Amino acid sequence: MKKVNAKPFLKWAGGKTQLLEELDKRLPKKLIEEGAIENYVEPFVGGGALFFYLKKKYDVKSAYLLDINPELIVSYIAIKRNNKKVIQILKDMENEYLRKTNDERSEYYYQVRRSFNKEGKEFDFKRYNAKWPDRAAKLIFLNKTCYNGLFRQNSKGEFNVPFGRYNNPTICDENNIIEVSKALENTSIMCADFEESSKYIKKGTLVYLDPPYRPLTATSSFTNYAKDGFTDDEQIRLAKFFRRMDEKGAYLILSNSDHKNENPEDQFFDELYKEYHIDRVMANRMINCQADKRGYIQELIITNY
Repeated sequence: MKKVNAKPFLKWAGGKTQLLEELDKRLPKKLIEEGAIENYVEPFVGGGALFFYLKKKYDVKSAYLLDINPELIVSYIAIKRNNKKVIQILKDMENEYLRKTNDERSEYYYQVRRSFNKEGKEFDFKRYNAKWPDRAAKLIFLNKTCYNGLFRQNSKGEFNVPFGRYNNPTICDENNIIEVSKALENTSIMCADFEESSKYIKKGTLVYLDPPYRPLTATSSFTNYAKDGFTDDEQIRLAKFFRRMDEKGAYLILSNSDHKNENPEDQFFDELYKEYHIDRVMANRMINCQADKRGYIQELIITNY
């Protein structure tokens, strides 16, 4: 087993780094005892915190990572195929950015953002080409220097997060990008709806489902990681998918927000997943526009075993 020491290369709203201990506790005992995961599927990969954690701790023989966000998938594939080019471009951007004054940094940030959005209108997201490492580097740069380090798009599909004032951000984490590239060996990465992952799921497959969280309040939605949101109808479609994959004999783990934080009478997820194991765990909700709303709340971890 090749040791890989990778961590998420992007900060992602709803990232699961803080839940890794709780998720690890709930991994299927059979897989833990064997020390190997024959097949791993993650249909909403996002920042990939659990994937990278598993690659560090277990022998993951094969993996399939999917997400409906094309920008994210471009970055994963570019790092897998040409991490040296991504690193080179990021280093150049980092060097230029860090020697500027704060006002100049802001100007540079918006210049990169405008360029990123303009190029996105003509970009070929289907076929890998020489422009992919540049696009990946720009996304990483924007993610490391924008406000709160999140990814958000408007209805036109444009990245619209404002500038963040960080004194000394790590824009190019060269060692981690190299490790990420190693972690992505023997891994298939694709831009697709979560239901597409069913063709890679069979008996004994470990599946982690981390959809855009159902917003706790009307103003707390960070589900626009793609220009189309993730509605209650989508959550219901996902629950039906969960049942179908359960019937295949896969090991399923799903996480989501717990609406009992806001409304103790809310039974939405308790009803959707009533025949499965529902655990409530504490998580620190960091990304919120209101400081007094940040803090520890319950989140759900649902398993079928």
